[in-house]
Amino acid sequence: MPYVTVKMLEGRTEDQKRALVEKVTDAVSETTGAPTEKVVVFIEDMKKSDYGTNGKLYSDQ
Repeated sequence: MPYVTVKMLEGRTEDQKRALVEKVTDAVSETTGAPTEKVVVFIEDMKKSDYGTNGKLYSDQ
């Protein structure tokens, strides 16, 4: 049973997340041969204030 975690900055709509889960599930199933009902996708929304690069928080950019 494949497990996939997608981490991204918050702000996507539920429709965008639905489409993401559908496409990730299809891609994982196609490449691994796992049935789609066995593919689990986790979406982790990250607050811009909890993530930074180049020494700066995304909330400050």
